[in-house]
Amino acid sequence: MGAHEAKTHEAKTQATHWADIYADKIIREKGEKELYVCASGITPSGTIHIGNFREIISVDLVARALKRKGKNVRFIYSWDDYDVFRKVPANMPEQERLKTYLRKPITLTPDPTGTEKSYARKNEREVEELLPIVGVHPDYIYQADKYRNSAYAEEIRKALEHRETIRNTLNEHRTSPLPADWWPISIFCLACDRDTTKIEDWDGQWKLTYTCDSCGHNETVDIRSSPGVKLLWRIDWPMRWAYQRVDFEPAGKEHHSAGGSFDTARKIVKQVYNFEAPTTFKYDFIGIKGRGGKISSSAGEVVGLGEVLKIYQPEVVRYMFTSTRPNSEFSISFDLDVIKLYEDYDRCERIYYDREKVSEKRKDRERRIYELSQIESVLSHMPTQIPFRHLCNLLQSNDGSIDRVLQYLKIDSRDEDLDRIRRRAGCALNWINAYAPEDFRFSLRPSDSAPLKVTVLEEKALALFRDELEKNLDNHNEKSISLIIYSTAKEAGIDPKDFFKLVYRVLINKEKGPRLAGFLLTINKERILKLLKLISL
Repeated sequence: MGAHEAKTHEAKTQATHWADIYADKIIREKGEKELYVCASGITPSGTIHIGNFREIISVDLVARALKRKGKNVRFIYSWDDYDVFRKVPANMPEQERLKTYLRKPITLTPDPTGTEKSYARKNEREVEELLPIVGVHPDYIYQADKYRNSAYAEEIRKALEHRETIRNTLNEHRTSPLPADWWPISIFCLACDRDTTKIEDWDGQWKLTYTCDSCGHNETVDIRSSPGVKLLWRIDWPMRWAYQRVDFEPAGKEHHSAGGSFDTARKIVKQVYNFEAPTTFKYDFIGIKGRGGKISSSAGEVVGLGEVLKIYQPEVVRYMFTSTRPNSEFSISFDLDVIKLYEDYDRCERIYYDREKVSEKRKDRERRIYELSQIESVLSHMPTQIPFRHLCNLLQSNDGSIDRVLQYLKIDSRDEDLDRIRRRAGCALNWINAYAPEDFRFSLRPSDSAPLKVTVLEEKALALFRDELEKNLDNHNEKSISLIIYSTAKEAGIDPKDFFKLVYRVLINKEKGPRLAGFLLTINKERILKLLKLISL
């Protein structure tokens, strides 16, 4: 492809993917800027699950689309670790101990595993260590540090000055109005760290007086120096849009419902902070196939990114989200659909490298999906493709040894695709051991197992088959082995269906398994011959 053709192709494909469409929308709505800020964030109140990851990867994809258009982009990820600890997730250890920290900030709640300095930090670090694996590198902002260092003092005072405006805006979408003594802030008691405080007075400047309902402590604090004053989240969110100059931030459909938090935040950021709300879209929920309902961190009903990466290689994880529009609900599968998803990704890869022909329209779409699915940049060569199903069969034929499979595939340490192949093989092995249906699993009979009882006719058929394989297995392919299986059954006077079952029983002690002809080519010749002899009348 020449330079002119490449530019023409890029111009055609830039708007074929939803991430490119939203990048264009951001530029159109926000105008030309030296820097575009794309934002995401969450409260680390429990395990950060794959549903949360949908927002993270959506922002990453749009940020990449902006960069492709030559724009400078900053992707910020806010850890709302100064939020209150409201509920102990069911999947956390030391439940009773954690309950004693309810109503305190999660950043001041201890890590029940004892590995991190706080409960919040444990949940944060798990994600921060995983995101680079899938090619996501945001700038992290820790809101506890911001609030405890009074970085938002000016913004808090503005909210207090516009208290009635904010209350009226929130009341527009409430069935029961907020009371007259409502405040847009909460205060963590400096004596017991809980947010069970009542604001008694504000001097109109910087000082607030509060009383704690839990411990009875009473104090007057200065917003400019007190670590305990925090905006309520419906005000905190729009405040940070203005403070961080956010141009784009998506949100879940519950936030985008009519009169929901995005609607009120859009008004508050304009009324109080004189800033326009960011360009946005709503994304839908993610389910786990075979499990109903919405994923919930607080309830402990979660599947984290780490668990998904045990089954799906990083590029395929990205592909799941890249190939699905954000407003479409879908489920992460751990059943046989895993094989199909790998096949879909491999097909997309072949289309990208012109190894599979499709229409120009589909080619443009698949090429862009493939580009955005890569961890960093697209390789100059098409990676070596080992189908996931084939890997599963090879692993089971080789007692789960990845090294033996690589040896069979003639892939050595000099192969530039070794790491990617080894990772996929690891995912395949994890899937076999943890999730594969029972009828998909198999293992070769141990060479020291008891001989398999067969009839005289079956012994004759196996002897004929064994002799043929001993002489000519190295010269056979799948097609010729299939012909040999049928001709052997005919010569021995056995129904071919029964002969297939017999060979499977001899090899894996089951009556069915992977496609037999191809399967025989993946097993060590000596081992096949030993198993075919391991019979008795």
